[in-house]
Amino acid sequence: MRVVYNLEGLACASCAAKIEIAASKLENVDSAFVDFSTSRIFLDIHPADIHALKHALQETVATFEPDVIVTEQSTKLERPTLFTVQNSSFFLGMLSFIVALFVPGGPLKTALYIMTYVLAGYEVIYKALRNLRQGQIFDENFLMTIATLGALAIREFPEAASVMIFYRTGEFLQSLAVDRSRRSISSLIAIKPETAHRKVQDSIVDIPVEDVRVGDLLVVRPGERIPVDGEVVHGSSSLDTSALTGESLPQEVQEGEEVLSGCINLSGLLTIRSTKLARDSAVSRILHLVENATTNKAPTEDFITTFARYYTPVVVGIATSIAIIPPLFFGGVFNDWFYRSLVFLVASCPCALVVSIPLGFFGGIGLASKQGVLVKGSNYLQALHEADTIVFDKTGTLTSGHFSVQKVTSVDPFTQYDVLEMAAHAESASSHPIARSIIRAFDAPIDEGSITCIEELSGFGVRASYQGSEILVGSKHLLERFGIEVTGNNDQSGVYVAKDGGYAGSISLMDEPKRGARRAVEVLQSMGTKVVMLTGDASRVSGQVAKELGIEDVRSELLPHQKVEELERIMGEKQVKGKVVFVGDGINDAPALARANVGIAMGALGSEAAIETADVVLMTDDPLGVVEAMDTARRTNRVVWQNISLAFAVKVVVLSLGALGMASLWEAVFADVGVTILAVLNSTRIIASKSQMEKRSV
Repeated sequence: MRVVYNLEGLACASCAAKIEIAASKLENVDSAFVDFSTSRIFLDIHPADIHALKHALQETVATFEPDVIVTEQSTKLERPTLFTVQNSSFFLGMLSFIVALFVPGGPLKTALYIMTYVLAGYEVIYKALRNLRQGQIFDENFLMTIATLGALAIREFPEAASVMIFYRTGEFLQSLAVDRSRRSISSLIAIKPETAHRKVQDSIVDIPVEDVRVGDLLVVRPGERIPVDGEVVHGSSSLDTSALTGESLPQEVQEGEEVLSGCINLSGLLTIRSTKLARDSAVSRILHLVENATTNKAPTEDFITTFARYYTPVVVGIATSIAIIPPLFFGGVFNDWFYRSLVFLVASCPCALVVSIPLGFFGGIGLASKQGVLVKGSNYLQALHEADTIVFDKTGTLTSGHFSVQKVTSVDPFTQYDVLEMAAHAESASSHPIARSIIRAFDAPIDEGSITCIEELSGFGVRASYQGSEILVGSKHLLERFGIEVTGNNDQSGVYVAKDGGYAGSISLMDEPKRGARRAVEVLQSMGTKVVMLTGDASRVSGQVAKELGIEDVRSELLPHQKVEELERIMGEKQVKGKVVFVGDGINDAPALARANVGIAMGALGSEAAIETADVVLMTDDPLGVVEAMDTARRTNRVVWQNISLAFAVKVVVLSLGALGMASLWEAVFADVGVTILAVLNSTRIIASKSQMEKRSV
């Protein structure tokens, strides 16, 4: 089982990594993951005493961060407290530093600088000593303490004081920037209603949404969110579904229609009957997917975590060598080379990478959810960025899946009505779109008493016993499988019907492309992505659809298991390294969704199976959602690598200048906290940026 706790007050990314490692070693814990982006820890555990586990976790967390409190999971973020003892001391230190700037040189000026150092840096020094007792040497507090004490030792009092002031200022601004980023991301998914208005006879009672039971009558006023999934029993209105589907146009609802939790009632007063509990409703499923997405780390995140583990010790080792080797073996001035080593120490913390990379990926996941795209992990977001081939299933994905009967053909002695009647009765138990369209076209009552047996032949059709005769309805392959010869001009895509071993006729069907399908294909191709279409239809009909959509690579007349084989063939044919994405409607595509590098289920908000199987879930059936997913993945990757490049470039420059004696501790502090602030702010740009479709619509 999995339990989730908040880590209130967590502001240190490197500490988060240490907490994660230590928590994974607790008794009854299989694995642990700390999500710095949302200040939460996920624990996969054996059945255990939860209270004892929480107590043990609190003790573990206190080892690294005594001020962090382990609390029950909450969606609300606490604002960082501005006026604390530590901050008050820091502000007094800053005031002392300003006074020292205007005091003439002498003992008083030196005393003011030392006072500044103590007031501004005592929290850093305290944490350094505490971590040292616990054997945590490569900690930014310890490194900063050593560096500034070294500056004091060589009588660089102004520099020691100013560097500590700058460092604490940077840490404060960094915590504000991280908090701003967390709030921006959380606001994207803050769509879960807190209360519901239950109708009890002639009165209305406000209750927590968790107390709603299936069958309750709930009143939803204009401006309020639908609390749980339900059915409208009274009233009509328009709903804002953008938080769930990304669709900007309001959706009209009337009595008898389904409504999903999280949608906003825009106009009329609605009375709905709940059909699901709060925990099973659409908004809860969405939040569960988004909030758990960060547990699936992207390869880039794993690399940065591993890199940070070795980077700091290596740089500290180089700093020690710089301080010792030149004075000892080459006659260098000790104070000069010692100062250069201090620059290395300050610049040795990889905070910009450890903090900003997870925030960047989580920002991308949050933005995608706002657009109606649920990504199950940053690893899938990165895989989407690396995708160069997208394979679409045709029916229900690129086409509407709403078939209409265009033509019925028959052979003697059967009439067109006979063919339609036999097909409708044989398909009467099926929920497949083709079956539904045949039954609609028959437009007469189904005589269920005359049907004694229906057997579904997966991938081929159905076999039924109707009025004492064996009826076969399905593909041409089905009839050939039973040794039945199909006569006449039957190259159209349709359904074939046979009775008692003899061919009776066929039903021609038409399935129109979706409105946004052609544009989606055009945009994907303009992004350099190869588009492939798989279908079970005849090549002539699938070729017409492909031509209309602008798709050149079409694989036709495929059975369900052959689609997986064809997908594997496409993956094997690739000459360059790149991921293959499969897009299906989630109804019968589970094997292909699971086999592809990334499986995207379209229009699958109401499908538990699709949500379970797919790596990415589009909450609408609009193919343009695939474009949004690809575009969000590329923008996220771009920002992540901007942060990596910025951090590495500044570190390399400052470390090089420090080794040459051309950089001060000021520049080293900027290379640490300054770059971290810039990287965090850059990560928040993902949320504010326009999507691919918004840009193209301008």
